[in-house]
Amino acid sequence: MQKIKNIAVIAHVDHGKTTLVDQLLQQSGTYAAHEEVQERAMDSNEIEMERGITILSKNTAITYGEHKVNIIDTPGHADFGGEVERVLKMVDGVLLLVDAQEGVMPQTKFVLKKAIAFGLIPVVVINKIDKDGSDPERVLDEVFDLLVALDANEEQLEFPVLYAAARDGYAKWEMEDESKDMTPLFEAIIDKVPYPQGSPDADTQAQVFTLDSDNFVGRIGITRIFNGKVKKGDEYLLVKADGSKTKSRVSKLIGFKGLDRIDIEEAEAGDIVAIAGFADIDVGDSVCDPQNPVALDPMHVEEPTLSVIMSVNNGPLAGQEGKHVTSNKIKERLEKEMETNIAMRMEPMGDASFKVSGRGELQIGILAENMRREGFEFMLARPEVVTKEENGVKMEPFEHLVVDVPEEFQGVAIEKLGKRKANMTQLTPMPDGTVRLEFEIPARGLIGFRNEFLTDTKGEGIMNHSYLEYRAYSGKVESRTPGALVSMDDGEAVAFSIFNLQARGIMFISPQDKVYSGMVIGESARPGDLDVNPLKGKALTNMRTSGADDAIKLVVPRKITLESAMEWIEDDELIEITPESVRIRKKSLDPVVRKRLARDKKNAK
Repeated sequence: MQKIKNIAVIAHVDHGKTTLVDQLLQQSGTYAAHEEVQERAMDSNEIEMERGITILSKNTAITYGEHKVNIIDTPGHADFGGEVERVLKMVDGVLLLVDAQEGVMPQTKFVLKKAIAFGLIPVVVINKIDKDGSDPERVLDEVFDLLVALDANEEQLEFPVLYAAARDGYAKWEMEDESKDMTPLFEAIIDKVPYPQGSPDADTQAQVFTLDSDNFVGRIGITRIFNGKVKKGDEYLLVKADGSKTKSRVSKLIGFKGLDRIDIEEAEAGDIVAIAGFADIDVGDSVCDPQNPVALDPMHVEEPTLSVIMSVNNGPLAGQEGKHVTSNKIKERLEKEMETNIAMRMEPMGDASFKVSGRGELQIGILAENMRREGFEFMLARPEVVTKEENGVKMEPFEHLVVDVPEEFQGVAIEKLGKRKANMTQLTPMPDGTVRLEFEIPARGLIGFRNEFLTDTKGEGIMNHSYLEYRAYSGKVESRTPGALVSMDDGEAVAFSIFNLQARGIMFISPQDKVYSGMVIGESARPGDLDVNPLKGKALTNMRTSGADDAIKLVVPRKITLESAMEWIEDDELIEITPESVRIRKKSLDPVVRKRLARDKKNAK
């Protein structure tokens, strides 16, 4: 029988999970000597590489001595918490990475809370000890206090601690030890992480925790075997979450080694493998012995907290840049996404629009960005929180927000968050001269706050948040103050006109950009929308001017990205997304209708 250890690497975003997995892969001798390996090899998706974040949990396996170690690298963003939740059910131990300077952050608490609930013992790795301002002793105290606060049991409180600099490839038991390699971490995994429970001789029980697809073999379920064996070519029973059962043969059984996938004939209890052959395999399904099927508990993933309406582009420039523009194509793409992404939901709304719900702006933004790159053209409305009613009381999601700001900006941060119904729970001066502020805030209050926060703190503030719970609705939250500059004509923008409009606010367009009536071309310096004409050229006459024309000096326009647009727009605006452009427009392009709606809204108040 193979000696197996299953671990997940969990941490707050940017505390070094993927870099640590890189080092474990390299130092375990998993790569051949001649193999060239890219940095952060586990971040394989294009957006992951660009942004340096992990979006999808991925698994790999290394051999160390006579042990096989299955490692799952998880995302650190709160928006991808659904990925982390299901992964923890598949492992027997976790490596908890904490930054030696930043210490315990919201996502550290979120993922650790889940791990403690599953009864897992954390191996704590205090990473980035080579950083200026690192304070491993303080961070260790923070981790211990957090475990006590999360009601960890005696065994979990006896957690092993290592000190590491994953980028430089070393880990050690004590700060005084020599900085050599990752051997102490390998030893900690072998000694401290328990072996998988379950017997290879029992009836087969396995559960799918993530999905993949292949053009040749169809859907692939990445599965942890809890009992028994799985053999290629044998017939098994698939038990779905709703209790329905289907029989099928395993057409392909895939094992993991490093970044490679290898075809294998059989696997036994404790291992993590990929199974193909079941057409309707889904996350949380159990693969059981057909003679004696005993299904495992279906997975619980927390509900989405944010939704957005996605619709077909019906603007004047529709269909000019995108390849997939119809509602059928958009629906197909969203259904495909829902198959593998269990933390998201989609429901058709009629009139060629769809309501997409997820755990945060980033998760929905990444989906929209992926679709844009695939040639889709569509529109997004302003994100809204998912409210629900309990015992006649309207409830909304709240977030735990942690803000690190230089001392001189703490007043403005507290004031702005106060207007967004945030309640401050803690203020901690940090060793590097910054102040850490902790808040409990309605999720609505965070929509559109990031840009404003970065401006207020001159780019030096850091904010992180994670889902807390549903609480009673907290009333109206202040949103964007400046109005929009709205084009009143169709055509191509003219430099002369943009130059004259610069005094009115910040422009989003450049000369020769296509604009249309109802498109937002800038942010007004004052509250309230303003209709302007960006097509007006200089009037030419046969009269001489008393001096040469002055050169026109244009200010660089503000670049509109998908994320910044999602944060900026109000309820009466939409984002038009095509493979080449991101534009902001009014829901109603007709200025008369817009004025009437604004008047009705004012009267309703």
